[in-house]
Amino acid sequence: MSHFAQRRAALRGLASFGAVGAGAGLASALSLMSSSSIADSADYRVLVCVNLSGGADGNDILIPVDGAYADYARARPNLALAKDSLIKLDGSSAGHSFALPPALKDLAPLYAEGRLAMVANVGALIKPITAQQVLNRTAVIPPFLMSHSEQTAIVQGWLGDADPSGWAGRAVELMPAALKKTLPVISYSYDYTLLLGKQSRVTQTQAVYGSQWGPANLSVPTSPWTRAIESMGNMQSSNAYEAEYARTLGATFQDAVKMAQAQAASKTVVSTGDFPDNSLGKDLHHVASLLPVFKAQGVRRQVILVSLGSFDTHVNQRGSSPTSLDSMLNMVGPALAAFDKAIRAAGLDQNVVTLTMSEFGRALQPASGGGTDHAWGSHWWVMGGPVQGRQVIGQFPSLVPGGVDDGDQWKKGRWVPTTAADQVGASLMQWLGLPQDKLLDAFPNLVNFSSKTLPLLQT
Repeated sequence: MSHFAQRRAALRGLASFGAVGAGAGLASALSLMSSSSIADSADYRVLVCVNLSGGADGNDILIPVDGAYADYARARPNLALAKDSLIKLDGSSAGHSFALPPALKDLAPLYAEGRLAMVANVGALIKPITAQQVLNRTAVIPPFLMSHSEQTAIVQGWLGDADPSGWAGRAVELMPAALKKTLPVISYSYDYTLLLGKQSRVTQTQAVYGSQWGPANLSVPTSPWTRAIESMGNMQSSNAYEAEYARTLGATFQDAVKMAQAQAASKTVVSTGDFPDNSLGKDLHHVASLLPVFKAQGVRRQVILVSLGSFDTHVNQRGSSPTSLDSMLNMVGPALAAFDKAIRAAGLDQNVVTLTMSEFGRALQPASGGGTDHAWGSHWWVMGGPVQGRQVIGQFPSLVPGGVDDGDQWKKGRWVPTTAADQVGASLMQWLGLPQDKLLDAFPNLVNFSSKTLPLLQT
């Protein structure tokens, strides 16, 4: 096969990894370990974000089991989860006693241990507003409410067409250079606004690809295929387009080799988590195997994004169909519990925080077909050793359609958020290393909020 044919075939693997930034050669990419990196391994922090794509119904994720349960059941006569089926959470918080759905039963012990906190009524906000202001049309609200793609981007930090970056990408760029030198942002999802910076690159990967980049095995630097790709990234040209192409390819290659190196080293990592055989389980298993390697290699700060889709439950919210909410949450609970177990077994208890998020919640009042329609505020949660757990943070909405928290003119129970997605993000990125004086650069809308962070993490 000719040299040019090798190059064309190698390009078919580009979808496995993506990058924008300056490139480097194979030798430098493979020299990740050093005496200084070993010393740095004690200072390792990573935020793992799990995006529940489609608008996960928070009303069926965090459920009051005190007097407010009657409001929940009354609003959902044919959809409400039976009270005696719920998994009660220890204690009381945010003015209520709460429970999780049976599908998330594996998370209840983590809550009891103080490793899990729920964040109530989170959503996209530009400034604090009330439901009455929304109804009166006097509120400043985010654009494209209840649109999947736009709300996914907005809760992940999108500021408009002029600035497509996300809050994690901006925050990482604003951290000290020593913290972000190697693979700072990694996406297992093709929808990664969260990780986009204004100048830096995003590393894309998937659990199933391993170290293969098309026909090239990047863990074998002497392979002709690997050398062919490397040479393409080193091409020189006076043509601006060709030069940028080579620079971008070189950067992609650099990150891909580092990922291949970590993948090869992860073969020796023994995972004790019982991960389910589904896409989220496989992705989190892959992440769990890589994190000890990253720490040993001296990586300092990382944000890693994984995603699970099909939460758009307009019909069949209950039941065993593959896309019912019950089935989808049955994928989430065991995968997160296995991830937490693996992290602890790897000695990373204080190094990893996991955020579970979604673009919006769903209306309390059922839709036809046994499902729920798009809404606004929902409930997120954070997990890990650094979490100040065993609490529900924020203001839980009144579960009354047409009540004080319902911003829907048709009184379907669409909660106006009382906690901004940016407040959650800012709390987590400060823990990761975002300087206090750079907070508003990463989260410009927080200038409108008196409380810019939340008590999510232990000090």
